[in-house]
Amino acid sequence: MKILVLHRVPYPKIDYHRGIDHDAHDVTYFGRREALDGIPSRLRCTRVERPGERTPFEEATAWLESEPQSFDRVISMSEYELIDAARLRERLGVRGASVDQVMLVRDKVLMKEAVQRAGVRVPRFLPVTEFLDAGGRAAWSGATVLKPHRGASSVDVVVFGSAAEAYAAIAGRRSGVTSIDQDGSGLPDFEVEEFVDGPVLHFDGLVENGRVLTLGASEYVGTCLDYARGVPMGSFQFACTDDARDWVGRVLDAVRIHDGSFHLEAIVDGDGPVFLEIGNRVGGADVVDTYEMATGVHLPSGELRILLGESIADSLPEVPEDRSWYGWFVHPGHHLSGRAFAGFDGAEAIRSGPEIITWHELPVGAPLPDHITYGAHETALAGIVATNSPEQTRRWMVRLFESLTLRTSEPAVTAAAAMAA
Repeated sequence: MKILVLHRVPYPKIDYHRGIDHDAHDVTYFGRREALDGIPSRLRCTRVERPGERTPFEEATAWLESEPQSFDRVISMSEYELIDAARLRERLGVRGASVDQVMLVRDKVLMKEAVQRAGVRVPRFLPVTEFLDAGGRAAWSGATVLKPHRGASSVDVVVFGSAAEAYAAIAGRRSGVTSIDQDGSGLPDFEVEEFVDGPVLHFDGLVENGRVLTLGASEYVGTCLDYARGVPMGSFQFACTDDARDWVGRVLDAVRIHDGSFHLEAIVDGDGPVFLEIGNRVGGADVVDTYEMATGVHLPSGELRILLGESIADSLPEVPEDRSWYGWFVHPGHHLSGRAFAGFDGAEAIRSGPEIITWHELPVGAPLPDHITYGAHETALAGIVATNSPEQTRRWMVRLFESLTLRTSEPAVTAAAAMAA
């Protein structure tokens, strides 16, 4: 087959060669220079650089108009380019998820509406424009979350103490979100929803022709929102129940995820799981690595094989009964952007412990990231741990976070900066 990949996710996070036989297929990677540079030089493929000034769909369309050709598959492994890939598929007449299907896993209002219609509990919510038109009246009165329809990594997510506070802040252009506060242009891109308190879970796995082939359950230690504010987080695996499997299946059917990978988040309160959001993609941070360590299943390559029409239902390994229970952890540095990494206090007795599988600290003196990232070698610390039980993994992670104190220093002055000064 001829396969077009809209390439954005760093190559090592996907390892495309594990899911696509590049000798059997003609693969073209279409992406910006920094993404293309990460593709192994030995790989038989075509690399097409895009400027990155317009959307991937627009730039791919211009390229194909200048160099007409056809493809059998158009694939994106990045949630930011799933819609572009769907639009290209429709333009080229290529099989795969449609724009309407992809919108259900990209737009948080549409996905919650679909899940709610399926009888699954969701947080009560309203598009911001409707919330404002109603004068701040909502079906709830307590803590309220403002979030973008298609955001990620908790960027531009704000929690207010009540619906009334949220209304006053949004209407008064003091929400803390630039696109809302400056000129209101961002209002149609946001929603508000009730804040549901409780443990946050994530479910990851693969689905083929509507059938869940493999499923894993994990619970967060910390939250994505607190991580965005500078608090460390992680997650630990636990055993998935039959009830949870049924619940996940209902959600997947509701949002029409029939093929590929999924990353589903839920909040647990006294009445059971409450749907939070879902992506038709693999999870971030070290979700992929910990999943493979626990099950032997590499989610990205499984997804790629499914998208190419290769059935994998009978080829997945059995999960060992005497297994370890893995977790991943990340310590942010973006909240201290402009400073340099100077190490951790409290890490000495932990980093060499028998539970550690991987431990990646930034080199001392390296600049801390200027954006939210969960990636090893980008954030201050990222790693993987394994113990004999979910509870042991959770306790280990809590102890880690309580022990660490991030040290920073002034960034080194480069020669170029010194000359400019």
